[in-house]
Amino acid sequence: MKKISILGSTGSIGQSTLSVVNSLNDQFQVVALASGRNLDEFVEQIIAHAPQLVSVAKEADCATLNNRLREAGIAKMPEILSGEAGLVAVACYDDAEIVISATVGAVGFLPTYEALRLGRRVCLANKETLVMAGELMTRAAREHHAELLPVDSEHNALHQCMRGETVDEVKRLLLTASGGPFRETPLAEMREASVEEALAHPTWKMGAKITIDSATLMNKGLEVIEAGWLFNFTADKIAVAVHPQSIVHSMIEMVDGSIIAQLGVTDMRLMIQYAMTYPDRLPTDLPPLSFDKLQKLEFFEPDVERFPCLQLAYEAMREGGTVPAAMSAANEIAVDAFLNRRIKFMDIPRTIEETMTAHDKQACSSIEAILAADRWARQYAESLVANRSSMVGGF
Repeated sequence: MKKISILGSTGSIGQSTLSVVNSLNDQFQVVALASGRNLDEFVEQIIAHAPQLVSVAKEADCATLNNRLREAGIAKMPEILSGEAGLVAVACYDDAEIVISATVGAVGFLPTYEALRLGRRVCLANKETLVMAGELMTRAAREHHAELLPVDSEHNALHQCMRGETVDEVKRLLLTASGGPFRETPLAEMREASVEEALAHPTWKMGAKITIDSATLMNKGLEVIEAGWLFNFTADKIAVAVHPQSIVHSMIEMVDGSIIAQLGVTDMRLMIQYAMTYPDRLPTDLPPLSFDKLQKLEFFEPDVERFPCLQLAYEAMREGGTVPAAMSAANEIAVDAFLNRRIKFMDIPRTIEETMTAHDKQACSSIEAILAADRWARQYAESLVANRSSMVGGF
């Protein structure tokens, strides 16, 4: 029985991971969990899985969680930590063989890095980690013989497609994108899009931040950078195709012109189980893909005029250094501002582009350099947001 720890257990990926654990309860044991602020869900998870170590986002929530667990009368109280130190402790817990990195944003950067340095298998669902510091992460994995397996549906699909293939045999990677809620929306309407409209994803059920990233196609831009680090491909060998049906999760084009694709149901439990059980494949209780859904498979070129975030991500990847970290940080600030109705939807790419332009690129030589770029970009982007908020005057 393999022991696992989960970063971001109350999020959509974390909850899906625990669903996989429940379906394969003779294969995995949860030993450590880290959550954000959803204490109601977290208490239920702790009662159900009895981890030995848990962590919450805020120190003030430790006492509340402790009281809630004692009231529930659990047999053995876990150790309770908080903040970044708590995340790192969960990622590095002695008994954990597999770490599910499913936090959102830069908060997952350090815990994931430390888990790789311990030689753990890291099932990665946190895009920002490789976007910010792909060079450091992949180097740590190589040097410490750690496994870095993707959970994102697109990269997981690429991993499946490339089983048995060599990099030299692959001409390019083809990442698919649903197109999000604004796939056919005119630019003029996108400028006035509401938060509710942007959160209405047509295919996937995800957290708010990643759903907005899907609406701007920044999610796909982050995935382009991530794919480059995971599979050692340059930007010009990674393409994006808008595929509204979300049945083909990604493809690879071989040097002889053959295309290999991975198809499946739109359920993240499929990808999570693959990463957790690799190289084995185990039965799943998910419904199979119905062939009647294959009657219509469409693919379109992305419109970078309406979705400039995708082009910004390609530019950041080509620039390299700390530019991707600055881009990712600016995106986090801009998305949060949009969700809180401080800026408009198309202000998101403007904020990112202006931050990238102002950024003084440095080499990705250390964690400190990356974190410094992240801090600078957040401050700069926040100043842009504050200025736009005053002009918008609430909307």
